[in-house]
Amino acid sequence: MRVVVQRVSEASVIIQNEEVASIGNGLLVLLGVVNEDSAEDIDWLCKKIVNLRIFPDEKGVMNTSILDADGDIIVVSQFTLHASTKKGNRPSYIKAAKPDIAIPLYEKFVERLNADIDKPIQTGEFGADMKVHLVNDGPVTIIIDSKNRE
Repeated sequence: MRVVVQRVSEASVIIQNEEVASIGNGLLVLLGVVNEDSAEDIDWLCKKIVNLRIFPDEKGVMNTSILDADGDIIVVSQFTLHASTKKGNRPSYIKAAKPDIAIPLYEKFVERLNADIDKPIQTGEFGADMKVHLVNDGPVTIIIDSKNRE
């Protein structure tokens, strides 16, 4: 499981000209799933995300988490995070999990993250053509792969 975590001052998701998610201060999390991912990956990643100290403290130092900042989160599925670009110029997405595997893991990820921050997580729509708007604050962008834990 791979995520791109972006600290944002605002973010939104639009599907077919309708805004389906919108937050102010918080995190935009892009999530990619592979066939080998499991509940263990979800648990590890969610714990890592909610405890990342990437928000400024009273001295302006990145030393507080999303929990401390009382921010919101949008999670967007993004199979292209597992693109392989080794051969040629057209990325291969063969490593990305198919919907029958990815959707349940995506939903469990959102449920777990929601439980961890104890506030509603907003989402895009799995497999939809989404327009994601964001103002990256900092900019702060962190890439985390659950297969690189050690």
